[in-house]
Amino acid sequence: MSLHAQLSPTAKAALAAQRRNSTISSLIIAILSLFLIGLILFIIALTIEVKNPPPTISYSPGLAEKDDIEQPETPNQVERKPSSPSSSMAKVIASTSASPTAVPVPDIEITEPSLDFGNGDDFGDGWDDGDGNGPGGSSYGSIPDSMKKRCSKADRLARLKKEGGTPECEDAVVKALQFLQKTQNNDGSWQKKHRVGYTGLALLAYLGHCETPASPEFGATVEKAIVYLVNVGMANNGKLATDMNDKHWPYEHGIATYALAEAYTLCSKQNLNLPNLDEVVSMAGQQIITSQHQRTGGWDYNYDYSGQRGGDSSIVCWQLQALKACKYTGIEGFEKLTTVSRKGLEYLESCQAADGGVRYQPNNGKPTMTGGSILCHQQWGKGSRATVRAGRKFIEKKVTFGYDTAESDLYAHYYYGQAMMNIGGTTWRNYNKLFRDEVLAAQNPDGSFKSPGGGNAINGTATSFAGGGSAALHYRTCLATLMLEVYYRFLPASSSR
Repeated sequence: MSLHAQLSPTAKAALAAQRRNSTISSLIIAILSLFLIGLILFIIALTIEVKNPPPTISYSPGLAEKDDIEQPETPNQVERKPSSPSSSMAKVIASTSASPTAVPVPDIEITEPSLDFGNGDDFGDGWDDGDGNGPGGSSYGSIPDSMKKRCSKADRLARLKKEGGTPECEDAVVKALQFLQKTQNNDGSWQKKHRVGYTGLALLAYLGHCETPASPEFGATVEKAIVYLVNVGMANNGKLATDMNDKHWPYEHGIATYALAEAYTLCSKQNLNLPNLDEVVSMAGQQIITSQHQRTGGWDYNYDYSGQRGGDSSIVCWQLQALKACKYTGIEGFEKLTTVSRKGLEYLESCQAADGGVRYQPNNGKPTMTGGSILCHQQWGKGSRATVRAGRKFIEKKVTFGYDTAESDLYAHYYYGQAMMNIGGTTWRNYNKLFRDEVLAAQNPDGSFKSPGGGNAINGTATSFAGGGSAALHYRTCLATLMLEVYYRFLPASSSR
């Protein structure tokens, strides 16, 4: 007899039905659970903020609204970083190729022994310190303090009024820049010989008015000039000249280095990407540093750093100004600037005579470089030295100016203007009365400037700007333009920071 209990057929059927119902219920519950979880995740996703990428901003350069002038159409295609380089910039990019023919340096010609830039006795330029409000708005906020008032027409006019200029000075500068624009070569340079030097000088005139590749009227002109100089620098390992066999090439190099360094400072604050510009500025600046004369601290022909001659004050002033511009780029790698500038200033002091005038060499030459020496001392923070005070007294007692007289050395007076502006006060006001109206009256209807001297031999050392021909016309037009920009190009050392 079996002891196990067994379910009846009826009970077995009921149990099977129960199991089926439980399975179906479990499936339904699982499906509903998945649906609810998906619904919850969907609701959560809707509450998460979707962050769209920022829209691409197309930069449209122009003057500040307070200028209240009609803006012409921008003629160039330079864009803020990151951007593809413009067609003209392709020539610069090509310079990074391994091919020895990658950089199209246009028509670099061999110079003649007699340079328009002079025989060692040439012209100069200045730099103080800078921050600005210009076409790029706040993009100029970090440029050196002294550059801040050149980048807005309203600020320029305010500076003109404050420092004894007139609206006619601004008009004259614009006319001169329009003249230079019309005479630019297709490759971005100026003139047929000494193109690097003449291009650097013109570029400084444009930058002195805060014209960059983003400027409405002159942007394409400025961009082409920068591209030309960068191409030359890339082709020559940073050496900026059209003929390194000519002993005067340090003039071209110093001028062009100064111009490219200032261009980099202004363009970088507008986020304008110009390929290889920083590399050329770095190489060009190092060329100056390593070429300082070992014994005298000056700079000489051929960048001869060990020869007997030892340099001259005109070459020295260009190198010191270029290095000051390099310093303000923020580019790393410029070493020993304190020592280099100290030695350069000591050389200038060695060229000063007992009457305070600074000659081209110690005990040699006319005192044409008095203003240049003062300016370089001011730039490098040494404006209170006795040598500066002596130079100031020399200028106040002995310097006169008349555009149509023998006392019309534009090169010397370009330095005088910047030096006297930095000193300020009665010294500047008296000098301003001396030169302002004389220079304004000398402008031709086309924006260029007539030959100075009125037929008289000019009392100066390097006066090729007074000659005939397009090179002399270009040279003096650039100098006169820079002279008229003195009111706003750099804030004077006496200004509050």
